[in-house]
Amino acid sequence: MRAVVVIPARFGSKRFPGKPLAPIRGKPLIEHVYTRALEAKTVDRVIVATDDSRILEAVSRFGGECVMTSADHRSGSDRLGEVAGSIAADVVVNVQGDEPLIDPGVIDAVVSVHESDLAPDIVTLAVPVVSQQDNTDRDVVKVVTDSRGFALYFSRAAIPHGWQAGSGEAFRHIGIYAYARKALMKFVSLPPARLEKTEDLEQLRALENGMNIFVVRVDAFKGIGVDRPEDVTKVEDMMREMEAGTVNAPHGRIEEEA
Repeated sequence: MRAVVVIPARFGSKRFPGKPLAPIRGKPLIEHVYTRALEAKTVDRVIVATDDSRILEAVSRFGGECVMTSADHRSGSDRLGEVAGSIAADVVVNVQGDEPLIDPGVIDAVVSVHESDLAPDIVTLAVPVVSQQDNTDRDVVKVVTDSRGFALYFSRAAIPHGWQAGSGEAFRHIGIYAYARKALMKFVSLPPARLEKTEDLEQLRALENGMNIFVVRVDAFKGIGVDRPEDVTKVEDMMREMEAGTVNAPHGRIEEEA
């Protein structure tokens, strides 16, 4: 099985223009993401997909692989689909371009499911909800699964109803996606769906159209990404703590296209 990571990276972030090129300890942010993705044991190739020549040039300078894609894509998944249409891959993994501390083990966890007998269309990740605040926060996406671990529904609302802290029944979705290539090409060909637009959650397009999503559960999650310029300092502090051995590497936080 051949697995390829694609990192969508656009220059025009509303909150942080030029974010993929922001220097973090002397290297552009995108280089940190690329390097950590390469450390995943299940991955054969890592590609940055961008719509800006400045990002292309930066990736080329550090020896990475980068391709130019259309500037008209609505989402990172659409950018992923353009790249997948021209490469040899069985599994295509969407890794966010603003995750300089993405844990390679997270990538391995979602890719490995495609080697099982489950034959999923898409694999993603979830961790237990631990607080009532997260349970009711609309920015924390929740997921419920069936008895085999396949997603029944994703929502910004508190699901399941009546959850209590410590019950272990509510899970927070972490939006890294490993697509079977055929499923990805189908997904990006579909128009936005009714529930997708209601919840503002792209993955519901797959469920509404009969595709399945397997959810890998992990016990703990600690994410740190770069959304705004002030986040750079937080990441650099975390890197120093990791080097000193005072903190473990966090899992990546994946939400929307970088």
